[in-house]
Amino acid sequence: MAKITADTLIADCLELNPGAADILLAAGMHCFGCALAHGETVAEAVNAHGRDLDELLEKLNEGVE
Repeated sequence: MAKITADTLIADCLELNPGAADILLAAGMHCFGCALAHGETVAEAVNAHGRDLDELLEKLNEGVE
């Protein structure tokens, strides 16, 4: 099974977890709509938005298919 890590690109999160967009929105992160999402990792996005990396990764991995 695939797993979302700090090094996973935001664009790949959307492919791995169908609910990733909702999770990112709930965290105040609109990264998936940004042109940088194709090259930005989860860690970079979290750092830019001041969120908790471990908490977000846990939520993102709950819906990984």
